[in-house]
Amino acid sequence: MPYLDASDTRLYYRIEGDAARPAVVLSNSLGTDLTMWDAQAAVLAADYFVVRYDARGHGQSPAGSAPVDLAVLGGDVVALLDHLDIARAAFVGISMGGMTGQWLGIHAPQRLTKLVLANTAARIGTAEGWLARAAQVRSDGMAAIADGAAGRWFTPGFIESEPATVARMTGRLREQDAQGYAACCEALAHADLRDDVARIDVPTLIVVGEDDPVTTAADGAWLRDRIAGALVMTVPASHISNVEAAGTFTALLRAFLGK
Repeated sequence: MPYLDASDTRLYYRIEGDAARPAVVLSNSLGTDLTMWDAQAAVLAADYFVVRYDARGHGQSPAGSAPVDLAVLGGDVVALLDHLDIARAAFVGISMGGMTGQWLGIHAPQRLTKLVLANTAARIGTAEGWLARAAQVRSDGMAAIADGAAGRWFTPGFIESEPATVARMTGRLREQDAQGYAACCEALAHADLRDDVARIDVPTLIVVGEDDPVTTAADGAWLRDRIAGALVMTVPASHISNVEAAGTFTALLRAFLGK
């Protein structure tokens, strides 16, 4: 299996498509892994070199020994690009992955061709809320938060109509390493890019779930108003919009990325 030794951990990644084609990197949300991008990767691999990876603390990528923050998460992406000899890539991140994308747009814009920020914000939640969640999973394990995940991630209609998909996603959440998940919660507790996002000058698409209670349409509009030239598109979904509205989401990606 392909791994990258990055600072104090090993990042698991998967590549699909022709390496001679333009590269696109897909970055997962908190509590998921690279399989959340299955629908998008299957389509994009026809025209792009698709790179997806388990963010540290998720899936098959351990959190490592050092504290996790956005600089560490963003640095992992830069290291992965270097490892694969990719000078520049489009970056697509959802939720926590979207915050990683914002960090890259601010601190490593020379490595990006385009930026897609899905179901994210410059500041997600509160420090108190994230630290409490980290403490909860460190104490009680992933089951402590997995039971309520479906209602945060998906609309009631999707939960009713696609129970197998919901079960698969929440099952993967239960399988996550509690210490790695908690480390990323602590990173989000301190992640606040509100003073910096106006520095992003990479072509940017912001994707909003019209029923997302976590990162709302207002959060997307806030980013649009501060990132020069940014576009906002709304999809009929809650927080994990690339899964709930996979066809619409993928079509938006293809249109924005071009060929």
